[in-house]
Formats: sequence, C-alpha cells, structure tokens
Amino acid sequence: MSKSVNKVILIGNVGKDPDVKYTPSGVAVAKFSLATNERYKDKSGEWQERTEWHNLIAWQRLAEIAGEYVHQGSRLYVEGRLQTSSWEDKGSGEKKYRTEIVIRDITLLGGREQRDEVDRGPLSRSNGYHRSGQGNHDQRVAADHGEEFVEAGSLTDDDIPF
Repeated sequence: MSKSVNKVILIGNVGKDPDVKYTPSGVAVAKFSLATNERYKDKSGEWQERTEWHNLIAWQRLAEIAGEYVHQGSRLYVEGRLQTSSWEDKGSGEKKYRTEIVIRDITLLGGREQRDEVDRGPLSRSNGYHRSGQGNHDQRVAADHGEEFVEAGSLTDDDIPF
C-alpha cells in the first residue's frame, strides 16, 4: 500500500476557551474552535474577507495544557490530523457528520502577555512558546494512547461528556 498523508497546519485565533472534560476512564479531552481568515478580491474587484471555523480536539496532557494556557482570542499555530466521525441523530434518525482536527502540536503565537504567562508555566522550552504532544517519551505515549483510544473504536460519542 502506498504512503498517505493526513496533516493539517493552521494559524488562527481561538473562538472560546477550551472545554476540558474527562472520559469515564480518566482520559482528558479538550475541545475548542479556531478561526482562520482569508482575504480575496471578488469579481467586481472589491476586497472580501471570509472566516473559516475549525473544530479542534486535544487528548491527554496536551488537553490539560490547552485548558490551562489557551484562551479565547489566543493566536495559535496548530498541527494535527483530520478525523471525521458520524452518528445517527436520535430525534430525526438522520446521519450526521463532524470533522475535527486532532491536535498533535500547539505553539502559542500571542503577544508578550501570552508568552509571559507561558514562560512561567510547564510549556516553557528553549523558545518558550511551544508544546507538542510528542515532546518527550511520556508525552509521546500519552498522545499515542489518546489516538489509539479513539481509533480502536472503544470510545463512542456517548462516552464523551459534552
């Protein structure tokens, strides 16, 4: 089988504070949205701006870090992968779909205030503003566990507390 790639890179602003919950087995899950903007000229030559909203999800320690340091309006660089889930609406019986970006890496890009807050906390590294789900052995195991947890099919929409 040939190699495939599922990688998303976004730079944008957080729409609201991450909602951090825990699965019944104690796995941290953070969900939040990120807005990206595009500027273009329409047919009449007028500048237009379009905002695209992206649903993000972080697992394990990265979810806890997002809950503590990411806030509405924060400017972020995010790397992750696309994941689409489907379910049947209980009321109408209609099949619904949701596409999310499963975060593997976050970098806070905000101004000095945001960076100072991060420098005092566990996100500090040589550049002071970067946190990856794969930064060290423990983090890699945690990120991999979260992804296997989802991909193994043992987690359903009913297991997620929001």
